[in-house]
Amino acid sequence: MIILKSRDEIDRMRKANRIVAEVMAELNEIIRAGITTAEIDTVAESLIRSRGAVPAFKGYQGYQHALCLAVNEEVVHGIPGKRRLVSGDIIGIDCGVLFDDFYGDHAWTFPVGDVSENAKRLLAVTEEALKRGIEAATTDNRLYDISAAIQETAEAAGFSVVRDYVGHGIGRALHEDPQVPNFGERETGMRLRAGLVIALEPMINEGTHEVEVLSDGWTVVTKDRKLSAHMEHTIAITENGPEILSKL
Repeated sequence: MIILKSRDEIDRMRKANRIVAEVMAELNEIIRAGITTAEIDTVAESLIRSRGAVPAFKGYQGYQHALCLAVNEEVVHGIPGKRRLVSGDIIGIDCGVLFDDFYGDHAWTFPVGDVSENAKRLLAVTEEALKRGIEAATTDNRLYDISAAIQETAEAAGFSVVRDYVGHGIGRALHEDPQVPNFGERETGMRLRAGLVIALEPMINEGTHEVEVLSDGWTVVTKDRKLSAHMEHTIAITENGPEILSKL
């Protein structure tokens, strides 16, 4: 079921998503070689709770952490732990919060120290794919116009898009309809309407689009163990175009 949001509800979602954006900006300041993924998670939970919000992922389907952290070949849903970042890594940070009965969701992939030129290009293309997807989120378009914009941007650069995991609607629930794939055919799918709030999240791989889940039951990795990047914004579709809620 598609749940359109009122102006008041979007205002409340804007507050939840600003918290996520603020937390992400502060986490960017502590990313460095030597820090563990568990330490990043601990800082994030403190920052979230200090703003009167609750970590959205903690307790979700049994998950025990505030963040999902994905390093290098990890795509999404990596579990924080003892792993120490080293220069040359890339780390995807996925953060969600619950505030005033509404969810915020935002992800970004950051370089750690000096990274390879191909890693830099992967990050740039993933960011561009997200930008193009957002630009396509207008009431003149259909859902898979967003998907196609993401796919075309990634594949034109020689990368691939993950097909097994998708973006989603968001509101009073962390995951609502519709699902928003990162691949699709233009001019297909539901007509986009003002009041729809969705989380767009390109997951772009350096090599194959194929992925698998590790034995921990959570961590998704590229099947060929090449790099992956993940970037996500929560956006509201309005009569005046898309509005990014998860930004400062």
